[in-house]
Amino acid sequence: MRDDMTGDGVKTSEGRTRKGNYAAPALDKAFLIIELLASHPEGMLVSEMATALGRSLGELFRIVVVMEEARYLEKSPIDDRYRVTYKFLDIAYRATPARQLTAAALPEMQSLALNVGQSCHLVVIEGGAGLVIAREENPGTRGFALRMGASIDIVASCSGKVLLAFAAPAQRARILDRAEAAQGRRIDRVQLAADLERVRMEGYELRESPITRGVTDISYPVFGFGGDCMAALTIPFLETIDGSQEVAIPQARQILAETTARISQQLGHRGDDAGSALPGSLG
Repeated sequence: MRDDMTGDGVKTSEGRTRKGNYAAPALDKAFLIIELLASHPEGMLVSEMATALGRSLGELFRIVVVMEEARYLEKSPIDDRYRVTYKFLDIAYRATPARQLTAAALPEMQSLALNVGQSCHLVVIEGGAGLVIAREENPGTRGFALRMGASIDIVASCSGKVLLAFAAPAQRARILDRAEAAQGRRIDRVQLAADLERVRMEGYELRESPITRGVTDISYPVFGFGGDCMAALTIPFLETIDGSQEVAIPQARQILAETTARISQQLGHRGDDAGSALPGSLG
Protein backbone atom coordinates (compact mmCIF):
# COMPACT_ATOMS: atom_id res chain seq x y z
CA MET A 1 0.00 0.00 0.00
CA ARG A 2 1.55 3.34 -1.03
CA ASP A 3 1.42 6.55 1.00
CA ASP A 4 2.19 8.93 -1.87
CA MET A 5 -0.27 9.83 -4.59
CA THR A 6 1.53 9.80 -7.92
CA GLY A 7 0.27 9.38 -11.45
CA ASP A 8 -0.01 5.66 -10.75
CA GLY A 9 -2.48 6.31 -7.93
CA VAL A 10 -3.17 4.62 -4.60
CA LYS A 11 -5.19 1.45 -4.25
CA THR A 12 -7.96 1.30 -1.71
CA SER A 13 -9.04 -1.74 0.31
CA GLU A 14 -11.55 -2.59 -2.43
CA GLY A 15 -8.93 -2.55 -5.15
CA ARG A 16 -9.91 0.81 -6.61
CA THR A 17 -7.24 3.22 -7.74
CA ARG A 18 -7.32 6.91 -6.89
CA LYS A 19 -5.37 8.97 -9.37
CA GLY A 20 -3.81 12.31 -8.64
CA ASN A 21 -0.64 14.23 -7.97
CA TYR A 22 -1.21 15.35 -4.39
CA ALA A 23 0.11 13.46 -1.38
CA ALA A 24 -2.34 13.01 1.49
CA PRO A 25 -1.17 9.85 3.27
CA ALA A 26 -3.02 10.51 6.55
CA LEU A 27 -6.30 11.12 4.75
CA ASP A 28 -5.78 8.01 2.66
CA LYS A 29 -5.25 5.93 5.80
CA ALA A 30 -8.40 7.41 7.36
CA PHE A 31 -10.44 6.34 4.35
CA LEU A 32 -8.95 2.85 4.54
CA ILE A 33 -9.87 2.63 8.22
CA ILE A 34 -13.47 3.66 7.48
CA GLU A 35 -13.81 1.13 4.67
CA LEU A 36 -12.31 -1.61 6.83
CA LEU A 37 -14.58 -0.93 9.80
CA ALA A 38 -17.60 -0.82 7.51
CA SER A 39 -17.00 -4.54 6.94
CA HIS A 40 -16.55 -5.19 10.68
CA PRO A 41 -19.56 -3.72 12.51
CA GLU A 42 -18.52 -5.60 15.64
CA GLY A 43 -15.48 -3.30 15.82
CA MET A 44 -11.73 -3.85 15.68
CA LEU A 45 -8.70 -3.20 17.83
CA VAL A 46 -6.12 -0.80 16.39
CA SER A 47 -3.69 -3.72 16.24
CA GLU A 48 -6.22 -5.71 14.19
CA MET A 49 -6.68 -2.78 11.79
CA ALA A 50 -2.92 -2.50 11.38
CA THR A 51 -2.62 -6.20 10.54
CA ALA A 52 -5.56 -6.12 8.12
CA LEU A 53 -4.21 -3.05 6.30
CA GLY A 54 -0.55 -4.06 6.39
CA ARG A 55 0.38 -0.98 8.42
CA SER A 56 2.28 -0.44 11.63
CA LEU A 57 0.44 0.20 14.88
CA GLY A 58 2.10 3.60 15.19
CA GLU A 59 0.92 4.65 11.72
CA LEU A 60 -2.72 4.11 12.53
CA PHE A 61 -2.93 4.93 16.22
CA ARG A 62 -2.73 8.73 15.88
CA ILE A 63 -5.21 8.75 13.03
CA VAL A 64 -7.68 6.61 14.97
CA VAL A 65 -7.41 8.92 17.99
CA VAL A 66 -8.07 12.01 15.85
CA MET A 67 -11.08 10.30 14.24
CA GLU A 68 -12.36 9.37 17.71
CA GLU A 69 -11.99 12.97 18.94
CA ALA A 70 -13.94 14.14 15.87
CA ARG A 71 -16.66 11.56 16.77
CA TYR A 72 -16.31 9.56 13.55
CA LEU A 73 -15.16 6.55 15.59
CA GLU A 74 -16.01 5.39 19.09
CA LYS A 75 -14.11 3.01 21.36
CA SER A 76 -15.92 0.39 23.39
CA PRO A 77 -15.21 0.80 27.11
CA ILE A 78 -15.45 -2.98 27.44
CA ASP A 79 -13.06 -4.36 24.82
CA ASP A 80 -11.34 -1.24 23.34
CA ARG A 81 -12.64 -2.05 19.87
CA TYR A 82 -13.34 0.88 17.59
CA ARG A 83 -16.57 1.20 15.61
CA VAL A 84 -17.89 3.70 13.09
CA THR A 85 -20.40 6.15 14.62
CA TYR A 86 -23.71 7.41 13.29
CA LYS A 87 -22.04 10.72 12.44
CA PHE A 88 -21.31 9.34 8.98
CA LEU A 89 -24.99 8.56 8.52
CA ASP A 90 -25.99 12.02 9.71
CA ILE A 91 -23.61 13.69 7.27
CA ALA A 92 -24.70 11.43 4.43
CA TYR A 93 -28.35 12.30 5.04
CA ARG A 94 -27.61 16.03 5.18
CA ALA A 95 -25.23 16.11 2.22
CA THR A 96 -27.16 13.89 -0.20
CA PRO A 97 -30.78 13.64 -1.40
CA ALA A 98 -31.30 10.81 1.12
CA ARG A 99 -33.00 13.02 3.71
CA GLN A 100 -35.64 14.32 1.30
CA LEU A 101 -36.03 10.87 -0.22
CA THR A 102 -36.56 9.05 3.07
CA ALA A 103 -38.80 11.81 4.44
CA ALA A 104 -41.13 11.29 1.48
CA ALA A 105 -40.79 7.51 1.38
CA LEU A 106 -41.01 6.35 4.99
CA PRO A 107 -44.68 7.19 5.68
CA GLU A 108 -45.63 5.57 2.37
CA MET A 109 -43.47 2.54 3.16
CA GLN A 110 -45.21 2.12 6.51
CA SER A 111 -48.59 2.20 4.79
CA LEU A 112 -47.34 -0.20 2.11
CA ALA A 113 -46.10 -2.75 4.64
CA LEU A 114 -49.39 -2.55 6.52
CA ASN A 115 -51.59 -2.88 3.43
CA VAL A 116 -49.60 -5.65 1.78
CA GLY A 117 -48.50 -7.51 4.90
CA GLN A 118 -44.91 -7.65 3.65
CA SER A 119 -41.68 -5.82 4.40
CA CYS A 120 -40.19 -3.35 1.93
CA HIS A 121 -36.88 -1.56 1.49
CA LEU A 122 -35.57 1.49 -0.38
CA VAL A 123 -32.37 1.13 -2.40
CA VAL A 124 -30.10 3.76 -3.96
CA ILE A 125 -26.93 3.46 -6.02
CA GLU A 126 -23.67 3.60 -4.11
CA GLY A 127 -20.61 3.19 -6.33
CA GLY A 128 -20.99 -0.11 -8.13
CA ALA A 129 -23.65 -1.55 -5.82
CA GLY A 130 -27.05 -0.86 -4.33
CA LEU A 131 -27.43 0.41 -0.77
CA VAL A 132 -30.47 -0.04 1.48
CA ILE A 133 -31.16 3.38 3.05
CA ALA A 134 -34.58 2.66 4.56
CA ARG A 135 -36.75 -0.32 5.35
CA GLU A 136 -40.11 -1.14 6.88
CA GLU A 137 -40.74 -4.55 8.36
CA ASN A 138 -43.82 -6.66 7.96
CA PRO A 139 -46.20 -5.73 10.82
CA GLY A 140 -47.27 -9.38 11.15
CA THR A 141 -45.70 -12.25 13.04
CA ARG A 142 -43.48 -13.47 10.20
CA GLY A 143 -41.66 -11.88 7.33
CA PHE A 144 -38.42 -11.33 5.47
CA ALA A 145 -36.46 -8.06 5.49
CA LEU A 146 -33.05 -6.70 4.56
CA ARG A 147 -31.12 -4.70 7.12
CA MET A 148 -30.56 -1.00 6.62
CA GLY A 149 -27.10 -0.35 5.19
CA ALA A 150 -27.00 -3.68 3.38
CA SER A 151 -25.06 -3.72 0.11
CA ILE A 152 -26.89 -5.26 -2.86
CA ASP A 153 -25.54 -6.73 -6.09
CA ILE A 154 -26.46 -4.10 -8.65
CA VAL A 155 -26.61 -6.61 -11.53
CA ALA A 156 -28.18 -9.70 -9.97
CA SER A 157 -30.76 -8.08 -7.69
CA CYS A 158 -34.27 -6.97 -8.52
CA SER A 159 -33.63 -3.48 -7.12
CA GLY A 160 -30.39 -3.23 -9.07
CA LYS A 161 -32.08 -4.09 -12.36
CA VAL A 162 -34.59 -1.30 -11.80
CA LEU A 163 -31.92 1.25 -10.87
CA LEU A 164 -29.85 0.35 -13.92
CA ALA A 165 -32.82 0.25 -16.29
CA PHE A 166 -33.87 3.80 -15.47
CA ALA A 167 -30.39 5.31 -15.14
CA ALA A 168 -28.99 7.54 -17.88
CA PRO A 169 -26.68 5.61 -20.27
CA ALA A 170 -23.50 7.39 -19.12
CA GLN A 171 -24.36 6.84 -15.46
CA ARG A 172 -25.17 3.19 -16.15
CA ALA A 173 -21.81 2.65 -17.80
CA ARG A 174 -19.98 4.15 -14.81
CA ILE A 175 -21.93 1.98 -12.38
CA LEU A 176 -21.11 -1.17 -14.33
CA ASP A 177 -17.44 -0.21 -14.56
CA ARG A 178 -17.34 0.16 -10.78
CA ALA A 179 -19.24 -3.08 -10.26
CA GLU A 180 -16.75 -4.97 -12.44
CA ALA A 181 -13.82 -3.45 -10.54
CA ALA A 182 -15.33 -4.34 -7.16
CA GLN A 183 -16.40 -7.86 -8.15
CA GLY A 184 -13.27 -8.64 -10.14
CA ARG A 185 -15.19 -10.10 -13.07
CA ARG A 186 -16.67 -9.05 -16.37
CA ILE A 187 -20.40 -8.42 -16.70
CA ASP A 188 -22.28 -9.75 -19.74
CA ARG A 189 -23.49 -6.36 -20.87
CA VAL A 190 -25.26 -7.68 -23.97
CA GLN A 191 -27.54 -9.94 -21.96
CA LEU A 192 -27.91 -7.29 -19.28
CA ALA A 193 -28.99 -4.71 -21.87
CA ALA A 194 -31.79 -7.02 -23.00
CA ASP A 195 -32.93 -7.53 -19.39
CA LEU A 196 -32.89 -3.81 -18.71
CA GLU A 197 -34.83 -3.03 -21.88
CA ARG A 198 -37.57 -5.38 -20.70
CA VAL A 199 -37.63 -3.78 -17.25
CA ARG A 200 -37.79 -0.32 -18.77
CA MET A 201 -40.61 -1.26 -21.11
CA GLU A 202 -42.65 -2.92 -18.33
CA GLY A 203 -41.85 -0.20 -15.81
CA TYR A 204 -40.88 -2.58 -13.00
CA GLU A 205 -39.13 -5.87 -12.19
CA LEU A 206 -40.67 -8.99 -10.68
CA ARG A 207 -38.66 -12.16 -10.21
CA GLU A 208 -37.96 -15.00 -7.86
CA SER A 209 -35.23 -14.11 -5.43
CA PRO A 210 -31.86 -15.42 -6.66
CA ILE A 211 -30.83 -15.95 -3.02
CA THR A 212 -33.82 -16.81 -0.82
CA ARG A 213 -36.20 -19.67 -1.59
CA GLY A 214 -39.89 -18.78 -1.34
CA VAL A 215 -39.33 -15.04 -1.88
CA THR A 216 -40.47 -13.12 -4.96
CA ASP A 217 -38.91 -9.69 -5.35
CA ILE A 218 -41.04 -6.88 -6.76
CA SER A 219 -39.40 -3.51 -7.45
CA TYR A 220 -40.50 -0.16 -8.87
CA PRO A 221 -38.50 3.01 -9.51
CA VAL A 222 -38.88 6.23 -7.54
CA PHE A 223 -38.37 9.37 -9.61
CA GLY A 224 -37.45 12.88 -8.58
CA PHE A 225 -37.74 16.32 -10.10
CA GLY A 226 -36.66 16.24 -13.75
CA GLY A 227 -37.36 12.53 -14.08
CA ASP A 228 -34.14 11.19 -12.56
CA CYS A 229 -34.47 7.75 -10.97
CA MET A 230 -33.57 8.34 -7.33
CA ALA A 231 -34.23 4.91 -5.84
CA ALA A 232 -35.92 1.56 -6.15
CA LEU A 233 -38.62 0.51 -3.70
CA THR A 234 -38.76 -3.26 -3.35
CA ILE A 235 -41.01 -5.80 -1.68
CA PRO A 236 -39.36 -9.16 -0.95
CA PHE A 237 -42.69 -11.00 -1.06
CA LEU A 238 -42.61 -13.98 1.27
CA GLU A 239 -45.30 -16.46 0.28
CA THR A 240 -46.49 -18.64 3.15
CA ILE A 241 -47.04 -22.37 2.62
CA ASP A 242 -50.56 -22.26 4.04
CA GLY A 243 -51.50 -19.28 1.87
CA SER A 244 -52.43 -17.22 4.92
CA GLN A 245 -51.32 -13.92 3.42
CA GLU A 246 -54.29 -11.71 2.57
CA VAL A 247 -52.69 -9.99 -0.43
CA ALA A 248 -51.42 -11.91 -3.43
CA ILE A 249 -48.46 -10.93 -5.61
CA PRO A 250 -50.52 -9.20 -8.37
CA GLN A 251 -52.26 -7.02 -5.79
CA ALA A 252 -49.00 -6.29 -4.00
CA ARG A 253 -47.43 -5.19 -7.28
CA GLN A 254 -50.28 -2.79 -7.98
CA ILE A 255 -50.13 -1.29 -4.49
CA LEU A 256 -46.35 -0.90 -4.83
CA ALA A 257 -46.80 0.87 -8.17
CA GLU A 258 -49.26 3.32 -6.61
CA THR A 259 -46.95 3.86 -3.64
CA THR A 260 -43.90 4.72 -5.75
CA ALA A 261 -46.03 7.06 -7.87
CA ARG A 262 -47.07 9.00 -4.77
CA ILE A 263 -43.51 9.17 -3.46
CA SER A 264 -42.31 10.41 -6.85
CA GLN A 265 -44.98 13.11 -6.90
CA GLN A 266 -43.87 14.30 -3.46
CA LEU A 267 -40.32 14.55 -4.80
CA GLY A 268 -41.47 16.83 -7.62
CA HIS A 269 -41.76 14.29 -10.40
CA ARG A 270 -44.21 14.85 -13.22
CA GLY A 271 -45.21 12.05 -15.57
CA ASP A 272 -44.11 14.08 -18.58
CA ASP A 273 -40.60 14.82 -17.28
CA ALA A 274 -37.84 14.12 -19.78
CA GLY A 275 -36.41 11.25 -17.79
CA SER A 276 -39.69 9.72 -16.72
CA ALA A 277 -38.88 6.20 -17.88
CA LEU A 278 -40.48 6.33 -21.28
CA PRO A 279 -39.42 3.30 -23.36
CA GLY A 280 -36.30 3.98 -25.33
CA SER A 281 -32.73 3.02 -26.04
CA LEU A 282 -30.55 1.93 -23.18
CA GLY A 283 -27.39 2.92 -24.99
